[in-house]
Amino acid sequence: MSFALDVNILLYASDASSALHAEALAFLQSVALGDEVCYLPWPTVMGYLRIATHPRIFAKPLSPTEAQGNIDRLLTRPHVRCVGEADGFWGIYRNLTRDVPARGNLVPDAHIAAILKQHDIRRLYTRDRDFSRFAFLHVVDPFAAR
Repeated sequence: MSFALDVNILLYASDASSALHAEALAFLQSVALGDEVCYLPWPTVMGYLRIATHPRIFAKPLSPTEAQGNIDRLLTRPHVRCVGEADGFWGIYRNLTRDVPARGNLVPDAHIAAILKQHDIRRLYTRDRDFSRFAFLHVVDPFAAR
């Protein structure tokens, strides 16, 4: 089996001021040490770099080098891979958003969902409940048992 990670998991693991920091860091370490294939959609990676380095969002933003280093460390694991749009993506996005109209903040989620659908990735770890709108996805909040 395989799964994908949403940006919020990466952000909680990097933000020491977050109430979920310790849990997210432990979860991410278990992912890194595991052997199940983990996908990072490119929009997730770019969103992480944007938010983790933003001084108005993070109390102590990471430097670009630190944020990129966090992604580098994940990608050195043989079972962690990035995934993006391939030929035919637009048709998948259009079909997906026919059932779940995407506007505003749902557009980036639909983008990620369409990438996952295109690559037949059906499980996503996230705290973002909007992803549950996409029927093909099994959305898992790794902190739900708190």
